[in-house]
Amino acid sequence: MLSDISISNLGVIPRATAELSPGLTVLTGETGAGKTMVVTGLRLLTGGRADASRVRTGAEQAVVEGAFAVDGLPAEAQSAVREIAEGAGAEADENGEYVVSRSVKATGRSKAHLGGRTVPAATLAELAGHVLTIHGQNDQLRLMSPDQQLGALDRFDPAIAPVLEAYRETWAQWRAAARELKERTEKRRELAQEVDRLQFAIAEIDEANPVAGEEEELVASINRLQDVDALREAAETALVAIDGADAVGAFGGEEEAASALIGRAASALAAASDADLKSLGEQLSDVAGVLSDISAELGSYSANLPSDPEELDKQLQRQQELKTLTRKYAPDIAGVLAWRAKAGKRLGRIDTSAEALDELKKRVAALEKELEKRARALTKARTAAASALGEAVTGELRGLAMPKARLSVEVEKQPYGRDGADAVELRLAPNDAMEPQPLATSASGGELSRVMLALEVILSASATGATLVFDEVDAGVGGRAAVEIGRRLARLATNNQVIVVTHLPQVAAYADTHLHVAKNVGDETVTSGVSRLTPEQRVEELARMLAGMEDSETGRAHAAELFERAQAEVASARG
Repeated sequence: MLSDISISNLGVIPRATAELSPGLTVLTGETGAGKTMVVTGLRLLTGGRADASRVRTGAEQAVVEGAFAVDGLPAEAQSAVREIAEGAGAEADENGEYVVSRSVKATGRSKAHLGGRTVPAATLAELAGHVLTIHGQNDQLRLMSPDQQLGALDRFDPAIAPVLEAYRETWAQWRAAARELKERTEKRRELAQEVDRLQFAIAEIDEANPVAGEEEELVASINRLQDVDALREAAETALVAIDGADAVGAFGGEEEAASALIGRAASALAAASDADLKSLGEQLSDVAGVLSDISAELGSYSANLPSDPEELDKQLQRQQELKTLTRKYAPDIAGVLAWRAKAGKRLGRIDTSAEALDELKKRVAALEKELEKRARALTKARTAAASALGEAVTGELRGLAMPKARLSVEVEKQPYGRDGADAVELRLAPNDAMEPQPLATSASGGELSRVMLALEVILSASATGATLVFDEVDAGVGGRAAVEIGRRLARLATNNQVIVVTHLPQVAAYADTHLHVAKNVGDETVTSGVSRLTPEQRVEELARMLAGMEDSETGRAHAAELFERAQAEVASARG
């Protein structure tokens, strides 16, 4: 449910806020007062196109903000909304509502926010799919689209959904297999060439047998080999200084080894009677131990230095071999190995042999057979639902001052597609004696409005907690039909929030909440505001809507009677 909405600098509305209630809410006002801007604001909240021309003249930007409560939605819809919000990092406010806002700058740039987070407008559209639906003049035109008519039929009967899902799964498998068969048949030569290239590349990588991280180890090893003589000289010089020339088998050298000198100093201090000297002697003994460890490590390092003069060439060749792989397949050896794994999988899927082709043909044929079976089941379910939907809409239309009209829902064969092998068309006949004709050619604007309303009443019968917005869907309707539209909107609002922009007093009289959009024309600007009417004010507004007779006692009496009757009827219907 939409709890509240605030609009600033949108069209003729400088600033307006409105708290919305459950049930039926109507928006009325004189032509040009800004009712359309309220619907435009709602469309912006649902991710609709941002039009800079809608920004109020002189303002930098227009901003629309709304708060959606999801507690009244079905569990599945609540879960979907929370999943969308969590995916965007959005959070509900302290009332458990999700605040949605949209700003449009005069320069044309727009921003969308959900729960305090900046999100793409597409995220708002996804969210709106679960909480709010807008029906306007353009939506009536969309009703004439074959896809929309097919969708209406599928929404009508819940039993169609699992049959459709099963069909779509098979269709996806059949389409993928058919595409693969076509590719293998038409591109057999190219596939054979690809197999050769993959086999060569895999063999080249396998022959080199690289190991991830090997190139870094090679760089370190090559650097060491290139400096091996200098490294050996440094290690041996240090070892001679510590242990003497005999430690490395060298000749000559008159200087005494550091280890011997430190050992002698430690012994001298250890024999002293003074405690401080003894302590220093112990420290020298530790130094001697450290020197012994360093000496051992230097000896090991020197012994392990490469002595093979050809080792450097071998490692340089190995480095070049790895560079050849990284130049061809990936920036590093880890990437080369990942490419090899992917190439192996691709090679495993390509089989250009006649046997493999025959096997694939059999699979395509089997899937096509299964697809036909599931398509027949889907057509059967839709045909049964089409008859029931036609009867239900016909019944609603006859209550909407179209007493002899008949709507039929035709299901006809068409090529296989994602949604089955059915084309659905809504057809309308003015009476039982005439053949129903497509809505696009047989329905006037008023009739189309009533068909759409009848469909929505039927399709939303089981829905709860949703927000449905109707923007002047009663255009071209009057008299008793207007009363019936009001009744049905009130009935639709029993379990849903219904917001209606209307010019008809017969519709407005049935509302639970009446919002009035008033226009103030100044010398230089035009402004509009939204206010909630009291029962007395509602009677005055109904009188104005009836014939501009808000100052007439007769007009007020007529409006009061209309209002009281409609409200009594609503109260009686809701128990």
